[in-house]
Amino acid sequence: MAQFQEVLKQSALHPKPAGLVLQYGTSGFRTNAKQLDHIMFRMGLLATLRSKKTKATIGVMVTASHNPEEDNGVKLIDPMGEMVTQDWEEHATQLANADQEDLLTALKNIIEKEAINMSQEANVFVGKDTRSSSASLSQAVLDGVSALGGHSKGKRSGYLKDIPYMLCNGKYGEATVEGYYTKFCQAFIQLTKNTSNRTDDQKHLCLDGANGIGALKVREMESHLKKELQISLNNDGSKGRLNHQCGADYVKVQQKPPTGAHRINPGERCCSFDGDADRIVYYYTDSEGTFHLLDGDKMATLISTFLKELLTQAGLDLKIAVVQTAYANGSSTHYLENTMKVLVRCTKTGVKHLHHVAQEFDVGVYFEANGHGTVLFSKAAEEKIQQLAEDTNVNDKRKKAALLLRNTINVINQTVGDAISDMLLIEAILAIKGMTIQQWDTIYTDLPNRQLKVKVADRRVIDTTDAERRAVTPAGLQEAIDNLVKKYRQARSFVRPSGTEDVVRVYAEADTQESADALAHEVSLAVYRLAGGVGDEPKPLH
Repeated sequence: MAQFQEVLKQSALHPKPAGLVLQYGTSGFRTNAKQLDHIMFRMGLLATLRSKKTKATIGVMVTASHNPEEDNGVKLIDPMGEMVTQDWEEHATQLANADQEDLLTALKNIIEKEAINMSQEANVFVGKDTRSSSASLSQAVLDGVSALGGHSKGKRSGYLKDIPYMLCNGKYGEATVEGYYTKFCQAFIQLTKNTSNRTDDQKHLCLDGANGIGALKVREMESHLKKELQISLNNDGSKGRLNHQCGADYVKVQQKPPTGAHRINPGERCCSFDGDADRIVYYYTDSEGTFHLLDGDKMATLISTFLKELLTQAGLDLKIAVVQTAYANGSSTHYLENTMKVLVRCTKTGVKHLHHVAQEFDVGVYFEANGHGTVLFSKAAEEKIQQLAEDTNVNDKRKKAALLLRNTINVINQTVGDAISDMLLIEAILAIKGMTIQQWDTIYTDLPNRQLKVKVADRRVIDTTDAERRAVTPAGLQEAIDNLVKKYRQARSFVRPSGTEDVVRVYAEADTQESADALAHEVSLAVYRLAGGVGDEPKPLH
């Protein structure tokens, strides 16, 4: 076939380095940008096949999120804005790792296995972040698309959250970047218009754009907000490096404000995006200069509390749940279950797992502790809210709650974690509730915790169950963890293999930081001794 001849010809321009093996993980492929040219070309091929299979537009996002500037990555997005399915992740890994001479065989295997009609038209959206390597790598994706006769749609670069949004086309609004701004900003203005006499101070937000794509898009979007949200934008990409000493991951891990920000006044509300703007964390410093982080757990708690109150006021019997991972702070789980009486479900780490579980409920709120998440509403829930908002025979209290719920739905990007949409939602909730960031922070107090990494010869020796909270193998490890946990108050600990490198991640929490640190160290030692640790034995933290 002429198509396959074109693939052979083009793939010679994007050769695979000998011996390089990469795995499609939770974040797609991600590594040093110099190793990705062949991967990008092949993901262009795969996206074209996926489009032919689904008879719909597929998205390709060229980004390495919060990773350093020299890295890059790629992930495929399905027609409704969700991550590509598990079996196609396996196709991606096989296609990426096929030797140059075996590429056509690997491609034909996928076509045969998925029974793809090669005469079907294919459309692919390609978006890229602001990294210097992204222009050439996204061109390699486009080469792959055209080699199989696919069409590349839309802008060749842009805010990455536009891609899942646009793939949904009219479902969530007009399928253009301008449509994205208009929809979310109008919904924000509608949501906050009844808040009583907000001052300019209350409308002010200090934003760290991580020198990434989100910063550029906030600049473009500002005029749509009509001064209802006044943003001081730092790390806007004009001089700093992407994610370098800034961004959501830096702020969360280092537990301090980003560099490149103006001096933060006590109590000033601040937030940070990551490089591709799918994560957001909030923070402030108090009058003593102490730094306070409000992560994904705090955001999920604020949002779910707000939604539960509105559903109650509206008299709507809809099932709401918060989906967390094992990394969620125990205090947040305790507060949600015992104080707010909200159902909490725990699932494996990775946004795709949370998204999947959230879909089981009328209203599913999910955030990873790192600030990646969103809210999903079932079709039935949206219809009930819409009907109530339009019903002329209901009392004012129920009507007002239904209208607030309808506008809340409109400010949420349900397709994927989107820092801009999440920011607008949180800003609206704080305005409606008349809450300061300090008041939000005091809803509950996080248990002190510690995360550590242990290098091992082979991470696959660790197998887990119960949403990664218990280790099945190696023998004796879970028993050792259980015995260590018993030594401390309000303690828990779990271990899980990394998805990308031969390390085991250790999490521990307890009633004091000293206890959390000691527990994390003791569990690290157990992992080192029972799971084939390499290098020096883990040292105590103090």
